[in-house]
Amino acid sequence: MLVLISGLTVRSVTLIAFEAVLIVSAVALAAWARLGARAWELVADENLVWKALLMAGVTQTCLYFADLYNLRVVSDRRELFTRITHALASASFILAAIYFWFPALIVGRGVFLIAALLVMTLVVAWRIAFEWGSRNARPHERLLMVGTSAAAVDLAREMFERRHDLGVEIVGFVDPDPSKVGTPVLNPGVVGSIEDIPSIVRSRGVDRVVVSLGDARGKLPMEKLLDMRLLDGVRFDHLADVYEEYTGKIAVENLRPSWLIFSPGFNKSRLLSASKRLLDILVAGIGMLLAAPLVALVALAVRLTSPGPVLYHQQRVGLHGRVFTVHKFRSMRQDAEAKTGPVWASKAGDPRVTPVGAFLRRSRLDEVPQLWNVLKGDMSFVGPRPERPEFVKELTTQIPFYGQRHIVRPGLTGWAQVRYTYGATTEDALQKLQFDLFYIKNLSIALDLFIIFATVKTVVLRKGA
Repeated sequence: MLVLISGLTVRSVTLIAFEAVLIVSAVALAAWARLGARAWELVADENLVWKALLMAGVTQTCLYFADLYNLRVVSDRRELFTRITHALASASFILAAIYFWFPALIVGRGVFLIAALLVMTLVVAWRIAFEWGSRNARPHERLLMVGTSAAAVDLAREMFERRHDLGVEIVGFVDPDPSKVGTPVLNPGVVGSIEDIPSIVRSRGVDRVVVSLGDARGKLPMEKLLDMRLLDGVRFDHLADVYEEYTGKIAVENLRPSWLIFSPGFNKSRLLSASKRLLDILVAGIGMLLAAPLVALVALAVRLTSPGPVLYHQQRVGLHGRVFTVHKFRSMRQDAEAKTGPVWASKAGDPRVTPVGAFLRRSRLDEVPQLWNVLKGDMSFVGPRPERPEFVKELTTQIPFYGQRHIVRPGLTGWAQVRYTYGATTEDALQKLQFDLFYIKNLSIALDLFIIFATVKTVVLRKGA
């Protein structure tokens, strides 16, 4: 099973790879239809393959920004057609601009129009076929859940909702209490007790047994399970590991410190730290140069539409719990918290937010001054979002392991920001912590680059937090 560090699964990788082949093939067919045998001259003399790859890259980038590699969107055909039309239209405009500035990249006389029609037809047909195949294909992994705790049910619910793109099936739950057999849990229910595990695995073709140690500790028939592992090749995994693999976050509600201690990951080598810092300096430096003209316009808009300073300065908790001052364009009234003190910001309808401030928040332009915090070293470009000291004190007492998010520099964007919606409650903070711990465990430059790219998509689609 592919670990879901980037939200990709075997099926989504298949979708992306085959779609790229289809687009390149469409260009080749268009060249053959337009030029006949002379198409080979185009391949040899004019680098048709590289030009076709350019078309594929631009097209698939537009499909990505239209959220069409989210397999939940693929399953809705009306939404699928609408998004594909918008994505392919955007790709055509972008390619037209590229060809205007770089005419040598044009695929050939008349070839582009034919290729565009073929791409639209083939992509739509492939998406319909893929969606049908995903719904009717046999799941490649069948899971048996041992335990009916809230964490086990939460995992099962997320997996059930994504069963088609994950390619998994939950055959049922096992509960230590035999009296609960037959009780509905989610879909399906309790199919047996601890002693029934060997027979359930054999009769139902279970590939992996997922164990919630909090429910099953001291109750598992270890000798029988060992025989199943060694003789039948049945795989057993801790619930926390499977939850991480399938959801891209680490469940903390029933997590034990021993799992964090002995779990692979959480590596912070000097080379990784130096590479991450170099990436921060490069991205923040380039970002400040490119944003300089826009910063002047935003500052003027804030100044003209609301009395008070342009920048808002606020204390946040950073690396190792150190408090630093973060800088943002002011999006609220100057006296927003004069009477209430620190309160959670809300996603919409917050009366404290000015009209210009609402736009700055939606576009994330209010965060641009934090590039200076990144250059100074208070923050990283990618990491857990820094929180206010008042909220950190409160959340640390309410949420287990909350303080562990401060073992890395906070970020301008992060894994939680591209995977979760806007949050303004303790429950939202818990969900974001689970994503933050996943990021800290799997920290790498590759993951940072993926998050940066996904952040651009998040801003364009106006999603996330």
